[in-house]
Amino acid sequence: MRSHQLIALSVAVALIGGCRSERPPSAPIPVQTVDSGIEGTPVGDDRTAMEAAVDTGAAVPPSSVAPADSGQTGGVALAPNAPDSYTVKHGDTLWGIAKVFLRDPWYWPEIWQVNQQIKNPHLIYPGDTLRLVYIDGHPRITLQRGMLERGGAARVEPRVRSQPLESAVTTIPYEAVAAFMSNPSVLDREQIKAAPYVLATRDDHVVISDGDTVYARGFKGPVQVGTHYNIVRVGDALRDPDDDRIVGYDGVYTGSGHVTRPGDPATLLMTESTRESVPGDKLFAGGVDVPLDFIPSAPKVQVNGRIMAVSDGVTIIGQYQVVVVNRGTRDGLAPGNVLAVLEVGGTVRDTVDKGYLGGMSRLHAKRVQLPNERIGTFMVFKTFDRMSYGLIMEAKNIIHVADRVENP
Repeated sequence: MRSHQLIALSVAVALIGGCRSERPPSAPIPVQTVDSGIEGTPVGDDRTAMEAAVDTGAAVPPSSVAPADSGQTGGVALAPNAPDSYTVKHGDTLWGIAKVFLRDPWYWPEIWQVNQQIKNPHLIYPGDTLRLVYIDGHPRITLQRGMLERGGAARVEPRVRSQPLESAVTTIPYEAVAAFMSNPSVLDREQIKAAPYVLATRDDHVVISDGDTVYARGFKGPVQVGTHYNIVRVGDALRDPDDDRIVGYDGVYTGSGHVTRPGDPATLLMTESTRESVPGDKLFAGGVDVPLDFIPSAPKVQVNGRIMAVSDGVTIIGQYQVVVVNRGTRDGLAPGNVLAVLEVGGTVRDTVDKGYLGGMSRLHAKRVQLPNERIGTFMVFKTFDRMSYGLIMEAKNIIHVADRVENP
């Protein structure tokens, strides 16, 4: 019996001595760095990452949220109740996954432990498991490539991954970006110059309706039969609210159609028409022409700008709506950059020393500017010289055109 106890004690001491992970007392249970060839049991439920993050946040009262230096090292704060691991699901985005582990999702690159033995280590796929570990006291997220479930249990199977980029988890929702890019409501000069255009209509129709034929030119490469295009009118100039310079133009959707005959000009059959299409209107193919596998990051320079426009012309902006800001590459912005959205504080009259009897004393009271309040988070997905497209990732209050954006 005594010998068995000595053996057990020796094993325990050896395990403790061999562990390389350290952690703060309040952090999750540490695990060793995951070997790329060893995969364990996936952890998680049926919720997507964003649903899990929202549920976790709702379960923690505001007063109990960790302060900036709690549960963090190197300036990176973990989210309240950050899990030991998370299994990636269909419908997840990198932003949602990062929010599960971190209080500020744009710090994801600071804790992402790249495994050089994995091809495309920055790409994450449904079925992969992300684990929170501690290496030399610092939190790190490591990747275990996907497991196949059989009968409720996980079994490791050697296999070659040959999935296209579209099957990988994107940083932001693909659908929201695709809808805007195929039918942009704000156009940059570069887009206008590069897009093909309507040359003429068959039989000189003034008002084009479903089933009518149009001819188009200006394609940069061979045109494929069946390719779908949206037709967009170049509208009024869009001016920077800070210096009144023209930075873009309104895009007005007029209809859509598909290519029935290639050539120069190419022939398109209209399948939808909402208003008159005329020569010079621009064609934009459906889908996304920008990479969506970028990593969230704060701008490298100080950025201060405003929201100039929003897709669909709405006045109240919420989560996952595309907005346009008056800052671009010349201001240091790049795809993946994250900005805070702030509601501009109003002005009030300081009548405390003027009494409450009304009259001229209140009219002459000093006006005081209230501070700006943070109401959301914005991420850039496409930049131009003087403006950028981006997505509202989080909205704590109603966001409007003219609200300010700046470094988070």
